[in-house]
Amino acid sequence: MTDHSYTLEEQLALIQRGTQEILSQEDLVAKLKLNRPLRIKAGFDPTAPDLHLGHTVLINKLKHFQDLGHEIYFLIGDYTAKIGDPSGKNSTRPPLTDEQIQINAQTYAEQVFKILDKEKTKIVFNSEWFKDMSAGDMIQLSSQLTVSRMLERDDFSKRYAAQTPIAIHEFLYPLVQGYDSIALKADVELGGTDQTFNILMGRTLQGRYGQEPQVCITVPILEGLDGVNKMSKSLNNYVGIYDAPGTMYQKILSMPDTLIRRYFEFLSFKPMEEVDSLMAEMENGRNPQEIKRILAEELIERFHDADAAANAHKSAGNVLADGELPVDLPEIMLDLEGQDALFITQILNQAELAKNNSAAKDMVKRGAVKVDGEVVDASFSLTSGQTAVIQAGKKAYAKVTVG
Repeated sequence: MTDHSYTLEEQLALIQRGTQEILSQEDLVAKLKLNRPLRIKAGFDPTAPDLHLGHTVLINKLKHFQDLGHEIYFLIGDYTAKIGDPSGKNSTRPPLTDEQIQINAQTYAEQVFKILDKEKTKIVFNSEWFKDMSAGDMIQLSSQLTVSRMLERDDFSKRYAAQTPIAIHEFLYPLVQGYDSIALKADVELGGTDQTFNILMGRTLQGRYGQEPQVCITVPILEGLDGVNKMSKSLNNYVGIYDAPGTMYQKILSMPDTLIRRYFEFLSFKPMEEVDSLMAEMENGRNPQEIKRILAEELIERFHDADAAANAHKSAGNVLADGELPVDLPEIMLDLEGQDALFITQILNQAELAKNNSAAKDMVKRGAVKVDGEVVDASFSLTSGQTAVIQAGKKAYAKVTVG
């Protein structure tokens, strides 16, 4: 049963929090008025073994629906992973092996229950219904859409215009994802903004197969710690949910102040009234680092435990515990000086974290220099627009941005 302690307006407010688009809100309201648990679907291809906070934006939205009493279907696309999702790609993505899929799927299952209630979450694999699908069934499914419709998708149209190859199997991905909604009889599907076309495909196919079309809800792509690019391990601007408490704490306190509200809205489970109050306090002069501490503590407790959260932000002056940052962390702009990048020894010198170049080289060689909590060697560099927290020795810290 749905949670009757929530009014329709309260349900909508929670569902709308942190969403990019709802297609359509009228349909969502109609489904909520049915006063029955809705079947909420979100699909994940097991392409990477570890989640970061950017991935949890969507999982948090599943949690909102779960708290409202709806049925959560966490779909692991083990079958679609063999195709390779081309969304947002400018080239064909190689499919995963069966072994990679199984390892990554197991890791997914372990991690999502740090957010979702295990007893109230159904983890399903789309190979369950696709393994018995015949060639004739797939051809019948493929007949539902045209090539011109597929080319409406941004990444396909760009590749077609650029005469970049598009493999036939890539056209199958949106169809297969859409069929997942038919198999699950989904009422609502959630996804990132890069999945809008695929989610709408499910809505279209449901109608053609005689089902009530699902509501499509998209959530924004979360910016990484640099405040510019999407959170990504490859860009080293991420916070992993398996990061050590001190590392997680340090990374969150290093984010630009401009991201504080968005991170609270998308990552925190605090009521928006409380978030608004914190933002007002910051506008009235409260130190932004103190606000970041509140978020860091909440997230560390969620992904570790309360003791880890408490210990991660204990400090005595500038002698910091478990990677904690000082509240008055200096922020320094660095000059590329006509170069493509600044190496770590140059960064230490410009930021005045080393007495001279020899001292900088010595600290790096001794492993006494950390960037965002990780020890780096002499090959580390930052390019234009990148931001990082540098620790030199035990007490010297600075947040640097390359101009």
